Amino acid sequence: MSIRVVVADDQDLVRTGLVMILDAQPDLEVVGEAADGLTALDLAKRLRPDVLLVDIRMPGLDGVEVTRRLAGPDVADPMAVVVITTFDLDEYVLGALRAGARGFLLKDAGPALLVQAVHAAADGDALIAPNVTRRLLATLADQTPAVPAQPVDPLTEREEEVLVLVARGRTNAEIATELFVGLSTVKTHVASLMTKLGVRNRVELAMWAHGTRRVRADQQPGTAAGGPTSAHP
Repeated sequence: MSIRVVVADDQDLVRTGLVMILDAQPDLEVVGEAADGLTALDLAKRLRPDVLLVDIRMPGLDGVEVTRRLAGPDVADPMAVVVITTFDLDEYVLGALRAGARGFLLKDAGPALLVQAVHAAADGDALIAPNVTRRLLATLADQTPAVPAQPVDPLTEREEEVLVLVARGRTNAEIATELFVGLSTVKTHVASLMTKLGVRNRVELAMWAHGTRRVRADQQPGTAAGGPTSAHP
């Protein structure tokens, strides 16, 4: 079955280009378009697409508020939202992710990354544009002064490895390839991590990893900050 997508962007030319890219994929189908936040919110509620692709700056409601209303902490049945924007600003990235977005892309990311982000969101993953990730990690580290509470049930060695890769923005498929395990195994580990740490999405997993110094902004991707024993600074 095709992944159903609603595209929201107030610039007609940009929105048309996004629709063309997505509709060109055999397993993606754009089922609605919106030029403002209120229309995007209404379409998303009525059509219940698999993924909502939404711009940050739109009239009526901005993309962050649309995301919060459809995927925020208080939403019982959160929708998969990918935020796309021209503006590479920390407050936009953090605002979108904390509102519940499953992806954040810049409009110059290219068709391949756009399609990958939509697929990732539909699969329950979160994809952040690589050129945003390093600065985002630094910002998360700066805004996480206290070490979060440790889980009652300690993380296994494999869960520690998965946690670090999630915090680095890897999708489940990429984690499976890197760790030489099956995709279902990765999904099981991610679900276990969320349960143990009391979080509801991959962004909160990443924030917990930074708060406990499992990952640092100055690390090379895919490496742990001193391994599983580095829970405390």
